[in-house]
Amino acid sequence: MISINMSVTYDFTGKVALITGSSGGIGAGIAVQLAQSGASVVVTGRNADKVAEVAKQCLNVSPKGIKPLEVLADVTKQEDLKRMVDQTIGRFGKLDIVVNNAGALFFGIITDHNFYNTYKNLMSVNLDSVVYLTHICVEYLEKTNGNIINISSIASKRTVRNTSAYCIAKSALDMFGQCMAAELGPKRIRVNTINVGYIPTGIYESSGVSRDSVETYTELYRQRLPVGREGRPIDVAQAVHFLASDHATFITGANLVIDGGDLAANTCMDNL
Repeated sequence: MISINMSVTYDFTGKVALITGSSGGIGAGIAVQLAQSGASVVVTGRNADKVAEVAKQCLNVSPKGIKPLEVLADVTKQEDLKRMVDQTIGRFGKLDIVVNNAGALFFGIITDHNFYNTYKNLMSVNLDSVVYLTHICVEYLEKTNGNIINISSIASKRTVRNTSAYCIAKSALDMFGQCMAAELGPKRIRVNTINVGYIPTGIYESSGVSRDSVETYTELYRQRLPVGREGRPIDVAQAVHFLASDHATFITGANLVIDGGDLAANTCMDNL
């Protein structure tokens, strides 16, 4: 007889979740969502005030008032990543969920004088940090049958003008996730990837896009995307919620596209 569960609840009580780049945007949304479901969360970033603000939000929604661990860290520095993990284990004694969310976006073409440095910087943030953090977290995730969720982009699945370095980095991240799902499966560690579409967070302004341009792009996406709106951090947070939960124990090596129909409708910035 097939058993059917008509209600879905997420209870992360007793789980420890480390989310890189969680001092704002998508990462902050993920941290708050997991904290609201009972998880002990590690909030990370380079700005102390922003890290503290997100940690406060997590504490306010935590059912048992669990105080998050705040870690100032630059994911491009191995010593910072190592310290992040050490502090997590020191504070909570274990690790169940790693969300590799930290990312950077830069524009440029290969003939630009500074292109190679741009490329190296993007790979350092978007790929190398994920590889190293995964490397040092395996021993802890194996003990908890934990899981890893990598935040990628739909830019991994198509070319975008002036954005080749970013597309390359995210494509590599997708493949890394699939390789790790196969490699870490025998250790009972699941690894999945979320390919995110247009979500207007601070990453665009940090890459040099003006606020006016972001607002213009956002309005155009509202008109063109099949769902009729831009993406929001909660859209990704809810997907992480599911993939990290016991409802997804048969899912590993997957690439979950969350883009409001962007790929299907070919609603690329090049075409706006």
